[in-house]
Amino acid sequence: MAKKTFVVLMIVSILVMMVPSMVGAQEPSLVGELEGPTIVFDPAQFPTEFKEAPMLAEMVSAGTLPPVEERLPERDSLMVLKPLDSIGKYGGTWRRGFTGAMDGENGNRIVSSDKPLFWDYTGTEIVPSLVKGYEVSDDCKVTTLFLRKGLKWSDGEPMSADDWMFWFEDIYGNRDIMPSPLPDMSVNGQEGKMVKVDDYTVKFEFPESYCLFEEILAGSTLLGGGQATRQSRGSVGGAYAPAHYLKQFHPTYVSEEELTKMATDAGFDTWLNFFKFKMDWQLNPDLPTVTPWKTTSPINTPSWVLERNPYYWAVDTEGNQLPYLDKIAMTLAENTEVLNLRAIAGEYDEQERHTDLTKLPVYLENQEKGGYTVHLDPAFNGSDTTLHVNQCYDADPEIAKWLRNKDFRHALSMGIDRDQMNETFWLGVGTPGSAVPSEQLPYNPGPEYRDLWATYDPVQANAILDGLGLDKKDTDGFRLRSDGKGRLQIEVVAVGGMFLPYSLQAEMIRDQWRKIGIDAIVKELERSVAFGRSANNENQIMLWANDGSELLYLFPRHTLPVDPTEAHMGMCIAKWYATNGAEGTEPADPQLKKALELLRSAGSMNAEDRIATAQEIWKIAAEEAWSIGTVGQSPAFMGVRVAKNNMGNIPSRQVNAQHARTPATSHPETFFFTDIE
Repeated sequence: MAKKTFVVLMIVSILVMMVPSMVGAQEPSLVGELEGPTIVFDPAQFPTEFKEAPMLAEMVSAGTLPPVEERLPERDSLMVLKPLDSIGKYGGTWRRGFTGAMDGENGNRIVSSDKPLFWDYTGTEIVPSLVKGYEVSDDCKVTTLFLRKGLKWSDGEPMSADDWMFWFEDIYGNRDIMPSPLPDMSVNGQEGKMVKVDDYTVKFEFPESYCLFEEILAGSTLLGGGQATRQSRGSVGGAYAPAHYLKQFHPTYVSEEELTKMATDAGFDTWLNFFKFKMDWQLNPDLPTVTPWKTTSPINTPSWVLERNPYYWAVDTEGNQLPYLDKIAMTLAENTEVLNLRAIAGEYDEQERHTDLTKLPVYLENQEKGGYTVHLDPAFNGSDTTLHVNQCYDADPEIAKWLRNKDFRHALSMGIDRDQMNETFWLGVGTPGSAVPSEQLPYNPGPEYRDLWATYDPVQANAILDGLGLDKKDTDGFRLRSDGKGRLQIEVVAVGGMFLPYSLQAEMIRDQWRKIGIDAIVKELERSVAFGRSANNENQIMLWANDGSELLYLFPRHTLPVDPTEAHMGMCIAKWYATNGAEGTEPADPQLKKALELLRSAGSMNAEDRIATAQEIWKIAAEEAWSIGTVGQSPAFMGVRVAKNNMGNIPSRQVNAQHARTPATSHPETFFFTDIE
């Protein structure tokens, strides 16, 4: 296994020492010690006998399922987990809440052990996950993955290198399915390739040094995200797929006439949409997976249900096949208010998603009555609520001109009273300022960038706007357009029913902007609609998070427009970046182009040079304000965690970060109910 040199080792080792001061006046006990299960790597310590859940043992006895020894990988290819506190008990259903068909990450993050590589519970060390091990060549041009021998899909079919090559050749290589190359598969604009070595070995080869690729495979990336995370909602990343199942729906293996008929009979307008449905783990219960639980009732129903995978490839130190819990049942909540009320009432067994920081006093007050304990998991991205300014917008030339004007963006930023927002929506525990990551992190460009263009100064903001020629106002005090077509109105799209009260926050910003003469129209939209508008270049400003940006190279989409599946700062530029200029639109802003070029060049750099380059990118991003930060470095974004007191192996504190796929580094497959007999 290659030596870990990535900056994450430096980052999170610092983060885990950042303690209760991050939650202000809240109880210090709410931020516990970082802890979690560990992976056993020495085969000599692997168990020699294996046990299984009673529900599976019954199936074995009935002859409908092979014995557990035949379902697991070969002994030296097992994943062996030492649980946090104790060996668990089998059985029970984990109750959670979800907000609908666009809340797929609610399940993705729980089953993310299907990633090729992952992070340990500290979030600092890369460890094998789906693969048994890996090697990186000295020149960083070749990364070799060693698969687990005997690992099987959830339907019992063997998994091999052919499943990886099927993804690379028939999914990634098919431009109908994958119109644009993944940025992850290129270094300095030059594409790499996947090669089969033998049935249990594949390697990725690149024409230039790609030292970052190890982290790409472990991160929350399009390539390294795993089957569950990156093969849902139409996304087709993930680096592998069940060839034996999907070939029957693929045009290389089925005639176009037959495939079209199958799609039409199933109610799909094209074979492509039919194929994407078939490979979507959230929607298709028949899809073979390698996750600890698999979908049995799909996400587009009132109850999204996952049941244990009888062929899951991990055991505990006593040989018990994981997971311990039989099922996960997520009940649809009409909105986050309902979800929080149910959590406060003790109706969920463990929930960290959509729980509202502003309700923390109520959560604490009802702990005993609800039979749960509250944990706070602070995050380290610079802004939980961020205004992403679309640099591709062109529907209204007047608005487009101002959105692309740095001084105009500075004025908007200085018209936001972040202290008021912090007190109202973060209970005063957040850090107001720009979108740059915590000053404790190596990537931070310097303490002066926290406040750069990010302090409330309506006097200066007004002066900037006047100086831009927007000095004429209507009778209500709002600024007039420079083209003489009436009032200048800026539309802000806020996603409703999600992690934070984005719409209410947008309304507060709208009221604050009145003092600088800007008329904002707040439009609350459901997530899929809002994201669809971003994809179609319809949004002017999108109010969303910038989680994951603290690890710039692993999740750059909230810092720069690079990801053609999510680019609120400009889809046309993201397509240009992802295709190395073959599609999309080259950024007219020289600073944006410079930042993108710096990002692209960093893949071949060593850790020290990547840190310096990241700092330079953040300096540019803070100065240019393509994303306007408000308040961050708090537990507001998936960091308010409630767990029933009868849940075992629940960590006091877990890493709250995009790369850690919270709560996945806590290995939920080791959670269990302590009161099961």
